[in-house]
Amino acid sequence: MSAKATGKVSLAVMASRVLGLLREMMFAGLFGGSRWMDCFYLAFKVPNLLRDLFAEGALSQAFVTTFSKKLKSEGEESAWALANKMFTLAAVFMSAITLLGMWVAPWIVEALTALSRAGASPRDYNPEEIAFTVTMVRIMYPFILLVSLAALVMGLLNARHIFGMPALSSCFFNLGSMIGGLAFGWWLDPTWGKDSLTGFSIGVVLGGAAQLICQFPSLKRAGYRFAADFKWLDSGVRQVLRLMGPAVIASSVVQVNVVINAMFAYGVGEGAVSWLSYAFRLMQLPIGVFGVAVATVSLPALSRAAVAGVSDDFKTTLNKGLRMVAFLVLPSTLGLALLAGPIVSVLYERGAFDAVDRIQTAAALRAYGYGLVCYAWLKVLQPAFYAIEKRWLPMMVSMLALGTNIGFNWFFVFVMKWGHESLALTTSISASINFLILFVAMRKFAGDFGTAGLLRLLGSLLLAGAAMAVVCVAADRFIFADPVALPIWLRAGALAATVGTAAAVYFAAAHVLKVAEAREALQMLTSRLRG
Repeated sequence: MSAKATGKVSLAVMASRVLGLLREMMFAGLFGGSRWMDCFYLAFKVPNLLRDLFAEGALSQAFVTTFSKKLKSEGEESAWALANKMFTLAAVFMSAITLLGMWVAPWIVEALTALSRAGASPRDYNPEEIAFTVTMVRIMYPFILLVSLAALVMGLLNARHIFGMPALSSCFFNLGSMIGGLAFGWWLDPTWGKDSLTGFSIGVVLGGAAQLICQFPSLKRAGYRFAADFKWLDSGVRQVLRLMGPAVIASSVVQVNVVINAMFAYGVGEGAVSWLSYAFRLMQLPIGVFGVAVATVSLPALSRAAVAGVSDDFKTTLNKGLRMVAFLVLPSTLGLALLAGPIVSVLYERGAFDAVDRIQTAAALRAYGYGLVCYAWLKVLQPAFYAIEKRWLPMMVSMLALGTNIGFNWFFVFVMKWGHESLALTTSISASINFLILFVAMRKFAGDFGTAGLLRLLGSLLLAGAAMAVVCVAADRFIFADPVALPIWLRAGALAATVGTAAAVYFAAAHVLKVAEAREALQMLTSRLRG
């Protein structure tokens, strides 16, 4: 895994995450934390969850692992044949899932709003909200088919060491969903009332189509030519499906937790689903830029290194991935926690998004931040188990984490009577438990892969983070004591200066403490500037 490849994917994913953030900013300005925005986010949770279960999570990981091994052991012809079988199977199966989902949408929405319907929460049951949510679920369901095929294309290109366009494909989703959503939303309701959200539902489907189609030129240059192949009784297909079975649960436990949180949040009160979604988008920014980027580059390398079993190369690759994630994500954790209010204010506070929305979204963001490093580490560690074919363990651990999440949700909301931020806290707790158990298990299967060095690195990074925290706390107290007292341009400039200064202090401190990842990042930056 090279720093150059990681950097390329990081830049592409950063562009996608920034566009995704712009999409959330657009929603915040138009709809704030309204009940109709809650309905939209609740409706989108269903196809988005299935995307993580069948597409960008399990299917992509399982396909990359199997395709990479087949390419190395049997050559290109056999690998292309496997790709044709998987594309055909995915198209047929996900089409059936799409039709089924559109049919059972009313029952899905009833399940998501069960707490409110049962009178077990402060939020009253509203039939109009339920009917509107069902309509949007049905409109958005074809997104599953499109994004599943896009994930297969992404996996194939990654296995061929093509990382740029697959990482950029999410940019096309965000652009398509924003442009299409704005056009249809304005056409259906120029006043940007609830009916305009129906237009944004159509935009989600258009974005999914854009995410798939934009990768076709790269696929053609890679030498792939699609031919329908219904011979699914194949060892390669069976291997992908065997890997997918446990991965469906294991790789998407956090997303399942997010859906469960949305169920509880809908019952907590109006605006809670939207506040959690706005905060989750900000939390996903460093995960997508750093955690997913490192994992995307690591997975093919781990799969190749594990062809002959657990090797020194496998352990080195895994250790390097975990170290790089820690170095990159820890400062993001501190920044999001210590500057949550100013960040939310600058990015969201305009139009329909008011001071109440800012305070509530910032509270959720801080709670999400506590588990950020473990959440990012999971992106690297979970696929490592699939590479060494220990796929059932992540599934069982994820089930434990999921049960923990539900239990904490119930305790925090119904026993402690805490608000929506407690639901974000449960996501951090479950992700941390998930990672710690898997880390211990990987040490048993692979032996020590640099635990002492990783702990020393964390100690050094915490010292560097402490220096960075001084900058953040001082800025929050003396500059952002009352965020709205400053004009938006001055707020944005002050926040950018604070973030830049804090990052420079962190990097300088890490360099003084002789953190190897700091030197590697500096070398990569220097080479890019010279190039």
